Amino acid sequence: MKNKTKIQQSIWLNPEDSKIIEIIDQRFLPHQLIIEQLKSWKDSEIAIREMHVRGAPLIGVTAAFGMYLACLEVKDHLDKVSFFLEVATALKASRPTAVNLAWAVDRQLSLINGLKNSEEIISKSLELAQKISEEEIENCAKIGQYGLNLLQPLIAQKKGAPLNILTHCNAGWLACVQHGTATAPMYAAHRAGVPIHVWVDETRPRNQGARLTAWELAQAGIPHTVIPDNTGGHLMQHGLVDCCIVGSDRTTRTGDVANKIGTYLKALAAQDNKIPFYVALPGSTFDWEIRDGVKEIPIEERNSKEVKFIQGLHEKNIIKVLISPPKSPAVNFGFDVTPAHLVTRLITDRGVCQANEPSIHELFPEY
Repeated sequence: MKNKTKIQQSIWLNPEDSKIIEIIDQRFLPHQLIIEQLKSWKDSEIAIREMHVRGAPLIGVTAAFGMYLACLEVKDHLDKVSFFLEVATALKASRPTAVNLAWAVDRQLSLINGLKNSEEIISKSLELAQKISEEEIENCAKIGQYGLNLLQPLIAQKKGAPLNILTHCNAGWLACVQHGTATAPMYAAHRAGVPIHVWVDETRPRNQGARLTAWELAQAGIPHTVIPDNTGGHLMQHGLVDCCIVGSDRTTRTGDVANKIGTYLKALAAQDNKIPFYVALPGSTFDWEIRDGVKEIPIEERNSKEVKFIQGLHEKNIIKVLISPPKSPAVNFGFDVTPAHLVTRLITDRGVCQANEPSIHELFPEY
């Protein structure tokens, strides 16, 4: 795991110093594997905001460790309550769309507010951060098995030919500590000896598919092909896609799904071509307070430079290149919302359900 040539986890506690959290700085993949050390809550906030880490489950885990790092600093602050609220507010604001972020911060805040002794605050906060990480790993493993079971009829129809799966963005172990959400059924199928092939959307403007998902699948030895974002519909029309599996950054209690910008268009194309469109997510990605995703989910608008510049490798150096006229304006919405009626099934850590409130409630009755 700690062997930097074969890392299979995207965040971990430094084995020699429990005051340091280590992450893969995903901005440099696939060309450079850089391990970054987080030594303060502010480091965690920057890592989330500037996308050193990304993906809803990993963002939540990073925020949980960020609250733990804040506990190490609390002795320097006379007003502990105000300090923790300040940290929590800053972490929550770093990436507003991913609901796992607020979910993890609030769990830590609830724990911390019930403790008085500084040493106990530190130890219990670390314990909770590690628990949240372990929960997400376990949940993603369950998503893999439930997803593989769901795919069995499609696998049978292929009669030994590879199952062609289309995915968008990166919802792999890089985004989820281990296993991934959308990729978890793919890894489970690959381990079971099921032949699969994955169409990997490049995912403009930050190219998480081309950079990260392709890198993951190559590491795992899973056949895959990187495609421009607008190619999916063509492939579906010509029978080259058997199903779509994507992740989620926030899903409403009624089944609307916020995911990386461009997901909605893939869902429309899938419906038009009668192709199953699956969304994989752990329970922590549901927002139980929201019913109408299009109207209520906050959509992050990022810096327009991400659209105007593209990053890549040039003669052993990672550089950014301007691809539009310098004075042309650009807009950069990070996510879109896929309405529930376009989602064939939700694959969760508690099983598979339809994307509607009654079906979701059967799996999560406590909400």
